[in-house]
Amino acid sequence: MIAAAGCGAGGSSDADGKAGDATKDTAKTASATAYPFTLKNCGTDVTYKAAPKKVVTLNQSAAEILIHLGVGDRIAGSGYEVEKTPDAIAEQYKRIPLLSARGQEIKHERLLEAQPDFVYGSFASMFTAEQSGDRKQLHDLGVPTYLTEFDCTFHESVAGANFDMLYEEYRRLGRIMGVPAAGDKLAAEQKAVVDKALSTVKKRDTPLKVMWFYSTYEGTPWAAGPGGLPQHISELVGVENVFADAKTKWAEVSWDQVAARNPDVIILADLTRGEPNDTAKEKIDLLKKDPLTSKLAAVKGDRFISIPGSHMDPGHGSASAVPALVDGLNRLG
Repeated sequence: MIAAAGCGAGGSSDADGKAGDATKDTAKTASATAYPFTLKNCGTDVTYKAAPKKVVTLNQSAAEILIHLGVGDRIAGSGYEVEKTPDAIAEQYKRIPLLSARGQEIKHERLLEAQPDFVYGSFASMFTAEQSGDRKQLHDLGVPTYLTEFDCTFHESVAGANFDMLYEEYRRLGRIMGVPAAGDKLAAEQKAVVDKALSTVKKRDTPLKVMWFYSTYEGTPWAAGPGGLPQHISELVGVENVFADAKTKWAEVSWDQVAARNPDVIILADLTRGEPNDTAKEKIDLLKKDPLTSKLAAVKGDRFISIPGSHMDPGHGSASAVPALVDGLNRLG
């Protein structure tokens, strides 16, 4: 859906990430970014004047993406740490100063103390005056930002959300950080993971119905709706998301609705934030003890697939959600 942003000469890029005329001929062959250049990101034109040297990432998954791009040493601080870091990057990640308590967002004053020259985040809720500062406020201070296109408006479904958007984010970040080749490489590596998993999908005459069970809030379940990666992954592997008709990409539903829609398989977000019913095991215990859900065939038959919760939101782990789901579905038969 989104074409690769130009990686070479300066200039501007439109909202779809297509390179401006000045970059079309050099995007594939350039080895470095030419500054300044402007990108339209979540409807806002942002100019990047030089390669960032002191980055603040507002959440753990944003930091992990930059580490995989090979620029983790430029992260001056990060926040919203919610899970164990993957072993492959744990050494690099632990060297990054944490600017907030575990599971908490970075406050504006703390962010400014790090004196960032670029701020990158994965959630619109973090770019607010109450949290890390809204984007205009940071831009007025001379600090460019990047917000994932998957969450320009907090919680809102994103039309056409798919892996191409994530690959394009890698390319754009590679360009911003002055390492466009690394962005291209990471996008290609992640696409290969997804494509390999999809090649092993077992076709079914009737699609299985699935529920992506993310969390509970005060006892109420939250499930994946439309306009996010879980819906896109469902379509890729040929299953039916039972809450594809919800109004938001993560929807507050009811146990009565879960029972009425009677999913064949329940995909559990395995979270380690410390909130009630966060882990996959806690979710299974909850479903088996509840008088209503305990009667569901999926629950009685242990038709569960566990996927790290962070992989259900856009990030480096998202590609891994595809083989995890495909393997789980093939195992369940």
